[in-house]
Amino acid sequence: MRLLLVIKKENVDLEKQVNKLNKFSVLNKSTKAILSLLLLGSFSQIKAQEKVPFDQGKKYILAGVSVTSDISFNEQTVVTFAGLEKGQEITVPGEEISSAIKKLGKLGLFDEISFYVNRIQNDSIYLDLDIKELPKLNEVKFVGVKKSKTEALIKDNSLNKGKVVNENLITTTKNYIENKYKKDGFYNTKVNLNIVKDTSATNQVNMVVNVDKGEKIKIQEIAFVGNEKLSSKTLRKAMKDTKQKNPIRILKGSKFIKDKYKTDLEKVIAVYKEKGYRDARILSDTVAYNKDKNTLAIKINVEEGNKYYFGNIKFLGNTVYSDQGLSSILGIKKGETYNGVLLEKRIADKSKPDGEDITNLYQNNGYLFSNINAVEVKTANDTIDFEIRVTEGPIAYFNKISVVGNDKTNDRVIYRELRTKPGEKYSKDELVRTIREIGQLGFFDPEAIDPKFKNVDASAGTVDIEYNLVEKGSSQIELQGGYGGGGFIGTLGLSFNNFSSRNLLNRNAYKPLPMGDGQKVSLRLQGSTYFQTYSVSFSEPWFGQKKPVQFSTSLSYSKQFLNNYITYKVDKEKSFNILTLSVGLAKRLTVPDDFFVLSQSISYQHYDLNNYNTGLFTFGNGTSRNLAYTVGLSRSNKGVNPIFPTYGSEFSITAKMTPPYSLLNGTNYATLGDKAEYKLKNTVDRSNQLDANGNTVNIGDYIDAAGNKVFDYKDAAADPALVDQKKFDWLEYYKIKFKADWYTKIYGKLVLRTLTEFGFMGSYNQERGAIPFERFYVGGDGMANYSMDGRETIQLRGYPNNSLTPINNVGEQIGATVYNKFSMELRYPITLKASASIYALAFLEAGSSYPDFKSYNPFALSRSAGVGLRVFMPAFGLLGIDFANGFDALPGQSKPNGWETHFIIGQQF
Repeated sequence: MRLLLVIKKENVDLEKQVNKLNKFSVLNKSTKAILSLLLLGSFSQIKAQEKVPFDQGKKYILAGVSVTSDISFNEQTVVTFAGLEKGQEITVPGEEISSAIKKLGKLGLFDEISFYVNRIQNDSIYLDLDIKELPKLNEVKFVGVKKSKTEALIKDNSLNKGKVVNENLITTTKNYIENKYKKDGFYNTKVNLNIVKDTSATNQVNMVVNVDKGEKIKIQEIAFVGNEKLSSKTLRKAMKDTKQKNPIRILKGSKFIKDKYKTDLEKVIAVYKEKGYRDARILSDTVAYNKDKNTLAIKINVEEGNKYYFGNIKFLGNTVYSDQGLSSILGIKKGETYNGVLLEKRIADKSKPDGEDITNLYQNNGYLFSNINAVEVKTANDTIDFEIRVTEGPIAYFNKISVVGNDKTNDRVIYRELRTKPGEKYSKDELVRTIREIGQLGFFDPEAIDPKFKNVDASAGTVDIEYNLVEKGSSQIELQGGYGGGGFIGTLGLSFNNFSSRNLLNRNAYKPLPMGDGQKVSLRLQGSTYFQTYSVSFSEPWFGQKKPVQFSTSLSYSKQFLNNYITYKVDKEKSFNILTLSVGLAKRLTVPDDFFVLSQSISYQHYDLNNYNTGLFTFGNGTSRNLAYTVGLSRSNKGVNPIFPTYGSEFSITAKMTPPYSLLNGTNYATLGDKAEYKLKNTVDRSNQLDANGNTVNIGDYIDAAGNKVFDYKDAAADPALVDQKKFDWLEYYKIKFKADWYTKIYGKLVLRTLTEFGFMGSYNQERGAIPFERFYVGGDGMANYSMDGRETIQLRGYPNNSLTPINNVGEQIGATVYNKFSMELRYPITLKASASIYALAFLEAGSSYPDFKSYNPFALSRSAGVGLRVFMPAFGLLGIDFANGFDALPGQSKPNGWETHFIIGQQF
């Protein structure tokens, strides 16, 4: 006969523990274990009516535990988690069984837990465990939420298929969604979760999440009481994230977020401290909700106190730097209005990791363990005396430097950019610079670079730094298609920005190409019915692997056929070919500082015209060659994200020049037209007609400008095509360009970019004149599909492409030899994730171009304004769109140009 022991106990203790741990929960809060004793057979002397007190149970040896219910878990694993072992001494009833129930309950996997006595043999007991599993999640459906946001909510709450559905999951999900929408101003958000049994699967449920956001609550008014010294407008302005309704304000909406509101109250006190009111405090604040208008009214009662001034400021404990040196950095003098915020920033500016403050002065020179505190020592009337107490501590040195997270990029590519090296004196400035340099590589998410301090040992004076990185896609593909010039134009571009040429012969390195050495290889193909362009380029940032000297080379070939832009007929018998080759070196300098780069390159272009007669050149047959040397000096310390810089600047000046052939070849270009070989000859069969003088004009006869036959070549007109072919056989010119680019954080994430550019092209020999190649073409998005004459396109939004370029007397664009451009741009990031960086912008621009320096007028500018959006995806590069309004008329027109739409692919303005 089976001996049965049923244990039953209300789970009060378990409920308390569940509430404490929070994340462990079961749906049925009345989880039960059954406690009673029924002895039959040889134990009949114990009456069935007797109750065994819980604290007077009998001790047994646990002979085994069997799981009798149908569960998806391994039976022995469940018993192990219960904390029960075969051969263990247990008391029945007793704490061991109670403890087992608690442990299983904490797993959050079971709904009901019951222990039964299977049988008792002598002092051994066999138990049966009957448990009921909590259901698992099969499907989640959101109601009242946009489909685009559903995926994020599922991810944030880990609502994955197979997730155990318990009370904790339901509660945390509900609270998370409500709080998320409250942070966006929807304070009336209501979330209801319905759990529906899935009849198609065993022990699975579906979750339906109903979200009612309600109307967004805005702040109708923020009123201040008790403020006499500072206006309510000034105090409201200090509250950066809590704003009252204002239809004019665009960038910052009116919404109430409790945590940010508390922070803004502190900022109200901070603005008082900036003005000298050290004792200012908030006596009370109330937030009243108007249900009818769905708005909030905030009332803040302040006590301003008296105005104070700085008294004596004394430095204590400083031995490395003099009082005078520290005072110059502190920048506060006796008698100045007390400014607690400024004092704190001059001691340690937490908003700027590279700020000029006393803490950084010490930390940039090895004193990692230094500590600086400003202490008020005396207050007399309205004057406060301070002691700046300095604890310098020992000098610290970098010990172990490591990098983690670089799954694709080789260690040496990163380590060569590190400014923090083992054995060197600790420097916060070098740490910040290292973060910038890693971000500028473009292989890692710059927002996720995290230098962790490890094994900080003040006694040994050492610190380990571990740089935590997150790889992002660095290769890019460019696919474009469009219709222009009467035909389809297609572009395919591939850019591998972390290439490894040394592994080209290593088959195991192809994933799908050998990567990880920081080299860049680019391939680009572009074509239509009337032109084709092929280009390839390669660059190595550390040529020779020992110093930061970048080697780069490129090769391109372009073939252009004569295209009639009215009939769209292409004549492939008439062509214009360009072959370009360039080689360059760029070296990082150490003087004046190591932000400077000196770059040099040599380029060669070969222009070949075959019966290509257009308005672009004065000759249709022949060749021109362009051998040029380019030298540039640049300085860039912008950072940390190369896609969205928030600080720093970039300056560059470049000079491109050719050899002065006219000084070496002895040719007098002023008299070329007087020589017989450059005179105009008849090339048309005119045997059936006479000229104006009654002469028959044969092919090869000299003629004047009117086409009349002349008998002496000296009387013939000069052939401009032959003269220009000689002038431009080897191009002779010099070109100077200057660019200055600043990035300044205005407020929060809002960044101001200011830019100015200037370019000038001149000639050594005025008789030879300015060349028709290499000129500047201003206006539009600058995305020319091809460049026939080495032109540089200068982007100026709000106008059609190249439309602000000088024209000749018949309306043909001739290119500019001088241009300038000015731009101001406000940028705000929407997201800066590694998968996609998106930011919005608004801009003002102005610029112009001129045929020569005599006509240059820096104030005669074409102006524009507009807004735009940029999206950077690692696989496709930078994409964007701009809407710009040109305020001025195009050359030859009288009305303002108006609105233009510009599409941006793979470039920045």
